[in-house]
Amino acid sequence: MTDEAQQSGTPGPGDLVRRHRLSTRLWHWVNAGVMVILLGSGLTIFNAHPRLYWGQYGADPDPAWLQIGATETDGVLILGERQFVTTGVLGKSTRADGKEANLAFPSWATIPTNYNLGLARRWHLTFAWAFAGITVLYGLWSLVNRHFWHDLVPERGELAPGHILRDIADHARLRFPRGLAALRYNILQKGAYLSVLVILIPGMILTGMTMSPGFDAMFPWLLDLFGGRQTARSLHFLFAFGLVLFFLIHMAMVLLAGPFNEVRSMITGKFRLPRERS
Repeated sequence: MTDEAQQSGTPGPGDLVRRHRLSTRLWHWVNAGVMVILLGSGLTIFNAHPRLYWGQYGADPDPAWLQIGATETDGVLILGERQFVTTGVLGKSTRADGKEANLAFPSWATIPTNYNLGLARRWHLTFAWAFAGITVLYGLWSLVNRHFWHDLVPERGELAPGHILRDIADHARLRFPRGLAALRYNILQKGAYLSVLVILIPGMILTGMTMSPGFDAMFPWLLDLFGGRQTARSLHFLFAFGLVLFFLIHMAMVLLAGPFNEVRSMITGKFRLPRERS
């Protein structure tokens, strides 16, 4: 993510300028590590009952909108009434010791790598509290230092359809901003980051709370808000999928824009301005 550089004078192409605040860099790396642990442990928990439902209840006889399982020969993903063979990735895979495992997600993607539901729950709950805490702290600090309003909230002109379509066309042609324009978020970045900060992360936290009987007793309105514990579980899974999709797109953009310059700016806060196109 980027913050507008605060420079005295006007930096030129090739200059090394300040791009990321310390709070942004700390939140980025700590959050990345925490999210890896939450995802891996969450997949182990999902392996215990690899089906998703809408509504209040969910058990084996109830109709699931998504399930991952295995037949005698194949791993399968069932989405509604459609079935896809996913052998080697989902449902049926080979463990590190060479043995076959009939688990929704393979051992290389889960924490712990061996199936241990109790340990996975401890990892997940411990780091869920850390995730919620650092997210609240970062959100409050972003309001105090005006990072949220100054760098993320779109300006009126950026919401014009023509402006959005032009940004989409530039990204499709891999024409990324250069010069001073590279120090500011474009409208696509703002939309992606706001979706993560305002929808996906709060959604993950609230649906996670809804799946906890203790929180349901303290805040019974959570069940009404999400339409039941099973709906909350489905939404929790979809929010997690959304974060994974964001991560993949984010990494692709970093690689295409120049990984050394981008990663250096997230470690040191310094960014070399790309030269303008001739």
